[in-house]
Amino acid sequence: MREPAGYATAGRLGHERGHCLRHHEALVIPAVRAPLLDQRAVGGVTHVVFGDLFLADIRAYREAQLAPLGLTPVFPLWQRDTRALAHAMIADGLAATLTCVDPRVLDRRFAGRVFDRALLSELPPGIDPCGENGEFHTFATDGPMFAHRIEVSLGEIVERDGFVFADLVAGGPAPDRPAR
Repeated sequence: MREPAGYATAGRLGHERGHCLRHHEALVIPAVRAPLLDQRAVGGVTHVVFGDLFLADIRAYREAQLAPLGLTPVFPLWQRDTRALAHAMIADGLAATLTCVDPRVLDRRFAGRVFDRALLSELPPGIDPCGENGEFHTFATDGPMFAHRIEVSLGEIVERDGFVFADLVAGGPAPDRPAR
């Protein structure tokens, strides 16, 4: 699956209220603003695609951030059923690892786990299968939208700022995933 000409894909860039959103504003927006403006200027990027599902305040935030840049946000997954979506993404070949867990709602043992059917079956009631309420964040290492797998290995798991983070280190096969 490839983006159409003129589209850029933005990952799920920290949608928790507070900590992760402040991190997003401070680091990610400035880092992508100049390249997006450069691409727009040369007739490249006109739209940015987000994987947001149902947090209206985050959608409004993204729309507000892109409006002054003259870029159109696209939300193709908006209002999709997250359980069905999570299973479909896995079936379609998404490889991802949980890199951040909110231990107030999800046990810290989930940090560093592969996002797969086994993980989905172990999620406690009330936890969104896509982590849409900030229960967890993932880092995708492979899938139909990737030209090549991103090779990482699982590093240290640490608790910081009220969250549990699983470090991914460049190189080596993704956790619990065979090389393709």
